[in-house]
Amino acid sequence: MSLDRVIFAFAGIMVLVSLALTHWVHPSFVWLTAFVGANLLQSAFTGFCPAAMIFKKFGVRAGCAFN
Repeated sequence: MSLDRVIFAFAGIMVLVSLALTHWVHPSFVWLTAFVGANLLQSAFTGFCPAAMIFKKFGVRAGCAFN
C-alpha cells in the first residue's frame, strides 16, 4: 500500500473515531475532527503532512502526493 492510501485511510479512521467519541463520550471531541480536517486542508496546499513523515519512518513506500 502506498503512502497516499495509508494517509487517506488514517485520516478517515481518525474522523470516524473522533465522531464516535464526540457522540458517545464528550461533545468536546469535535475539536479532534476539526483538527483532522484542518490538517487535511493545509496538507493539500502545502504538501506538508506530519503523519506522512511518521509513516515514511515506518517504511511505507512513497506515493505520488507525499514524496
